[in-house]
Amino acid sequence: MKIISYNVNGIRAAIKKGFIEWLKNSNTDVICIQEIKANTDQLDLNLFQEIGYNYNYWFSAQKKGYSGVAILSKCKPNHIEYGTGIDHMDFEGRNLRIDFEKISVMSLYLPSGTNVARLEYKFQYMKEFMAYIGKLKEDIPNLVICGDYNICHQAIDIHDPIRNSKISGFLPWEREWLSDFMGMGFTDSFRKLNKDPDRYSWWSYRANSRVNNKGWRIDYNLVSNTLSDKIKSSTILDKIVHSDHCPIVVELNL
Repeated sequence: MKIISYNVNGIRAAIKKGFIEWLKNSNTDVICIQEIKANTDQLDLNLFQEIGYNYNYWFSAQKKGYSGVAILSKCKPNHIEYGTGIDHMDFEGRNLRIDFEKISVMSLYLPSGTNVARLEYKFQYMKEFMAYIGKLKEDIPNLVICGDYNICHQAIDIHDPIRNSKISGFLPWEREWLSDFMGMGFTDSFRKLNKDPDRYSWWSYRANSRVNNKGWRIDYNLVSNTLSDKIKSSTILDKIVHSDHCPIVVELNL
């Protein structure tokens, strides 16, 4: 199974930049999308069905033009779970999961800490999300959580770890949370196979950051340890430009 995670920073904008044609050629079984910034009545869903994604699921935020996640699949899942059942998370459309017989795939968009209030909310979300996943793994051990975590895990994952150490996304307690989260039984699929520095998934639109590769790796395909020996490949498609993020891929031998 080939799975892609991609924060598109607005699905309608990405479509105008060639997203559909790229996805058609990607040979992907499942794609998890974050920050869709749209409701289904604002989209032509035939565009996705015409390229083989007959099963597409959308979980928009209550606030229009904000947040939201989606999953497109070529195979019909056994079950679709919209949200977590935690009201404040689901209000912002940040979690969507599809279950197959051997594996479940989640699209996650974890909040960013753009100001003091949102940073406090981010910490609340992180705490409650960890508890939610801890319980979920008891029933669904084979879980892949794909998405924008808005956290760089280690110094290797950010272009300037010293100067960014006091900025949300690379704060010590955010990084510690991600370590603890992985410690519940998840493998960072990219770092399992790739130890190279300077590999990022997001770049600011400011100061030619992408051209100069001054980026952050904040997007992850985290794979349950029960599946870690089935990771065939894990890559970052940093040449694909429909967004300020780029797609990340994991392939599993199921």
